[in-house]
Amino acid sequence: MSKREANESELQSMNAKALEAALREAVDGEVRFDNTSRALYATDASNYRQIPIGVVLPKTTDTVVRTLEVCRRHGAPVVSRGGGTALCGQTCNAAVVIDHSKYLRGILAIDPEKRTARVQPGVVLDQLREETEKFHLTYGPDPATHTHNTFGGMIGNNSCGIHSVMAGRTADNVIEMEVITYDGVRMKVGATPEEELTRIIAAGGRRGEIYAGLRSLRDDYAELIRRRYPKIPRRVSGFNLDDLLPENGCNVARALVGTEGTCITVLEATVRLVHSPPARTLLVLGYPDVFSAADHVTELMAFEPVGLEGLDELLIHFMKKKKLHPEDVQLLPEGKGWLLVEFGGDTKKDADAKARRAMDKLGRQANPPSMKLFTDAKEEKMVWEVRESGLGATANVPGVPLGWPGWEDAAIPPEKLGPYLREFRALLDRHGLIASLYGHFGQGCIHCRISFDLFTHEGVANFMAFLDEATDMVARYGGSFSAEHGDGQSKAMYLEKMYGPELVEAFRRFKELWDPEWKMNPGKVVEPYRPDQNLRLGTDYNPWQPETRFRYPHDDGSLPRAVLRCVGVGKCRRDRDAFMCPSFLATLEEKHTTRGRARVLFEMFRGDFLSDRWQSAEVLDALKYCLSCKGCKTDCPVNVDMATYKAEFLYHHYRHRLRPLAAYSMGLIGIWGVIGGRFPALANFAGQTPGLRAITKAVAGIAQERSMPRFADESFTSWYKKTEHPAGEGRPVLLYPDLFNDCFFPETLKAALELLRRYGLRVIVPEKRPPAVRPPIDYGMLDYARKKILQAVDELHPYVRDGIPVLILEPSTAAVFRDELPELFPEHEDGKRVSALTFTVAEFMKNEGLVPPKLQGRILYHAHCHQKALLNPEAARELIGKMGLLLTEPQKGCCGMAGSFGFEKEKYQISMRIGELGLLPAVRDALPTDYIVADGFSCRTQILQSTSRKPMHLVELMLLALKLGNPA
Repeated sequence: MSKREANESELQSMNAKALEAALREAVDGEVRFDNTSRALYATDASNYRQIPIGVVLPKTTDTVVRTLEVCRRHGAPVVSRGGGTALCGQTCNAAVVIDHSKYLRGILAIDPEKRTARVQPGVVLDQLREETEKFHLTYGPDPATHTHNTFGGMIGNNSCGIHSVMAGRTADNVIEMEVITYDGVRMKVGATPEEELTRIIAAGGRRGEIYAGLRSLRDDYAELIRRRYPKIPRRVSGFNLDDLLPENGCNVARALVGTEGTCITVLEATVRLVHSPPARTLLVLGYPDVFSAADHVTELMAFEPVGLEGLDELLIHFMKKKKLHPEDVQLLPEGKGWLLVEFGGDTKKDADAKARRAMDKLGRQANPPSMKLFTDAKEEKMVWEVRESGLGATANVPGVPLGWPGWEDAAIPPEKLGPYLREFRALLDRHGLIASLYGHFGQGCIHCRISFDLFTHEGVANFMAFLDEATDMVARYGGSFSAEHGDGQSKAMYLEKMYGPELVEAFRRFKELWDPEWKMNPGKVVEPYRPDQNLRLGTDYNPWQPETRFRYPHDDGSLPRAVLRCVGVGKCRRDRDAFMCPSFLATLEEKHTTRGRARVLFEMFRGDFLSDRWQSAEVLDALKYCLSCKGCKTDCPVNVDMATYKAEFLYHHYRHRLRPLAAYSMGLIGIWGVIGGRFPALANFAGQTPGLRAITKAVAGIAQERSMPRFADESFTSWYKKTEHPAGEGRPVLLYPDLFNDCFFPETLKAALELLRRYGLRVIVPEKRPPAVRPPIDYGMLDYARKKILQAVDELHPYVRDGIPVLILEPSTAAVFRDELPELFPEHEDGKRVSALTFTVAEFMKNEGLVPPKLQGRILYHAHCHQKALLNPEAARELIGKMGLLLTEPQKGCCGMAGSFGFEKEKYQISMRIGELGLLPAVRDALPTDYIVADGFSCRTQILQSTSRKPMHLVELMLLALKLGNPA
C-alpha cells in the first residue's frame, strides 16, 4: 500500500467532530467544518474536486502552528491555500484546508536599500507591488492573477508571469523563508554555505536530521540533477533539487519553492525586489500566423525586452465572438499571430528609443512584420488587457465546446518554440481538440485551454491519451510539463518521462525528509493521483436538471450548465479597484465571492454532497449577501450572472413558503408605492413619525438605523396629468415614469422632461405609470415579476412598434428591459423591441449626437451598478467630459445600498461597510462647490442617508447648466 493509500484508509476512521472541537479550543482563528465551507473549498481553478475535512482561517502565525499541532494529534492531513487559483488541483484535498488569505496579509518590512521585502503568505502580489513602486521597485514574477493571488500560492507553485523575463521565477526571487513542518519544526531556511550546513547537522535534532538528509540526497543525485534537469528559463515541474547543489548555494528556501504544500507550510518569506523601470513602451508585431511569430522570439529577446508575449488568431476570434474588449482588439496591427514586446526605461524617451531600435532593425528584414508602437498609456493598457483576458476569452465561447485546463502551461526552449507549436497544433488536430495558443513566448511558455470532453468515457480516455503524447513531445523537446502552474495532480504522473525514475525517487526522498508522516497535501506531485481521478466532472457527473423560470438562452437552457461558467480564476477576489464582489470587499470571505457562490450551487446540482436541492440551507447562506449588483456579469471574465442565479434559487426556495418580511415590504414596493403615491401624507406619517416609524420598520424588516424614504407631496404623473404641455413637433421619445423617481424624486422626471424638450424632442409620457419590475426579481418573486414585465411590455408596445425610444431615468429599471426581459422571454417579439429601444438619457444623447451644455467645476459621479454592468456607463462619462467637468469616480463597484439590500436589518452593517470603502468618505470630503451626481435611486438614497449632501441626477445637472445660460 502506498503512503497516499494509507492516508486515505486512515481518513475513513477519523473523528472529524473531535478534530473540530480540538481546533476550536486551541486556535485563534475561524474553524469551519460546516457543509457550506467544505463546499466552498472542494475545488480550485482546476478539473479536480475533493471535499475537505474542514477549513481553518488562522488569524496569526502562531495559529498556523497550533493548527498543525492539533491536526497531527488527530492524524489529519493538511493543505495550505491562498487565492485558490491553482489549475492543477494542488489546493484541494481531503484534508484540513488552512486558508491564509483572510488574515495573514501583513507586509512586515520593506528595505529599499537591500531591495527586499518580508511578507506573510496571505499578502496579495499587487498589495506589495503598490508599496514597492514608491521606490521604483517591484516583485518581478507577475502572474495574470496578480490582482488577487497570494505569496503563499506563488511560492507553492513557483509562479512566473509576464515580466519573469527580467526577473525569473518565484524561486529566483525568494531569499529566505520561515517554514513549519507537519511535525512542528519551525525554522528559517535560505542559502546554506557548506560551513553552515555542517554546523546545522552537528547541532542535531529534527532540523539537523532534515539537513543531513538534504546533504545526502544532494550528494547522491548531484550528477544526475546536473545532467537531467532541463536548461530552460521556465522549468517548474518537479522539485527544485538543483538549488541544493553547492554551485547554487545549497539554497533550501528555493528548493522548497514549488513543492505545492507537500513538504512544509510557509509562515513568512523574505523576497527579492528588482528595479521597476518607471517608463514602459509597448511594441506589437503582427505575423502571418502564431508559428512564424514564435520563430522570431529569440531574435526579439536580443533587444532585452521586459516582457514578450504571444497571441494567436484563434484567441482574437474567440474575443470577438464573446464581444470581449472589442475596442482593445481593434488596436492590434495586421496579422494572424502577434508578439507583444514591452520595453522599459528610466524615462519614456529611453523606453521608446529601445522600441524604435528594434523596429528599425526589423524593418530592414526581407519580410518584416507589421508593427505598431504604442506611446499612449491608456492604449498600452488596453492591449495588455487583450493578453490578460486569455483565460476569459477561451472559456465558454459560444458555439465552441467547453475548454478546460490540464495541459495549459508547458514550456520548451524558446529557440524551438516555432517547430514545437506546429507539432503541438497537429497533436490537437489528431485528437479532435480546439485550443487557442498564447502565453509567455519570450520564455517558451505556452498557455492553452483545451476542449477536453471530461463528461464521457471516450472523452476522458482521449484526455489521457492526449496527455501521454503531449508529455512525450515536451520531454523530447527538452522542456517542462509545467512552466508556472505546477504539477499538482494533472501532470505529476508523467514526471518520470522528464526526469527518469531515479530523480522521481529523489523527489520522494525529499518529501519524506520534510513530511515523514505524508500528511502534507498527500496525492499531489509525489505518489500522485492520476489525472483522471477526483475529476470535478467525469463520467459520474449527472447534475440535477430542474425546471427554471429564467431560460438561460446562452447556456443551453440549463442553470447547471450556466453554473459551469465559473472556472475558478478568482478575479472576484480582488480587494482593490474591483467591481465584484461588493460583499467580499467588505468581508474577505470566499463565501462572498462569485466563485464561492458558484461552487456551492455546483454542489447543489451535483447532489452527492449537498443534497437538499432548492431547500439547501448552504446555498441560501452563500447567497445571503449577494447584492444582485450584476457586477459579475460584466467583471467576471466568463460572465457568471450570480444575480440571476440567486433570483432563480430564491423563487424555488420560497415557493409555497413564507418569505422574510423584507420580501413583502420591498419586493412588493410596486403595490405599496402606488398606495403611498396616492396618499403621501398618510404614508409619510407612518414612516416618519417618531415611535410609529420604528414599528413600521420592524414590521417591514427594515433596519432601524435607516430612514424611510419620504414620498413626494405630489408624484410626477399626478403633476403631469393636471398640467398643460405643448405637443411638440420634434422626434418623439417616451419618458418612462418609473416608480422611484415618480413617487420619491419627481423633480428628476420634471428635469428630464424640460431637458429633452429644450433639445427639440417631442416627449411622450404614458397615461399611467408602468409597474415596478426590478424589486420582485431581486427577491425571487419571479412569477409576479414575469407578470409585471409583460404588463410593462404591453403598455410600451404601441410606442416601440413605431420605433419610439423609451428613455428611463432609473438604471435598474432600464436594466430589466435590457437584461432580464430577454432572459425570461427570449422569443417575445415586443419584448425584443422594448429591449432594443430602451435607453438611459445619456445613452440616447450619445447615440443622437446631442451635445451637452458646458459647465465648469468638479463632479463626483457614481454610476448605478446595473448601469455599469448592463448598460453603457461610458455614455454618461462622455457627456460629463464634453460638459467640461473634472470627473471623479471614487468607487468602482456598488454603493452598498443595491436596491433594497441596504434597508434590510440583517444587511445594514455590511451595506455601510461597502459604502465606506470609497464613495461615502469621498462625498464627505467633497467641496461644497463640487457636484455630487448619482443616477440610481438606491445610490442617491445611500448618499443622502449617510452624508450631509443631496445628490443630483445627471439630467438635473445638465438642466442646471442650461438654466445658467451655458450653451451646448
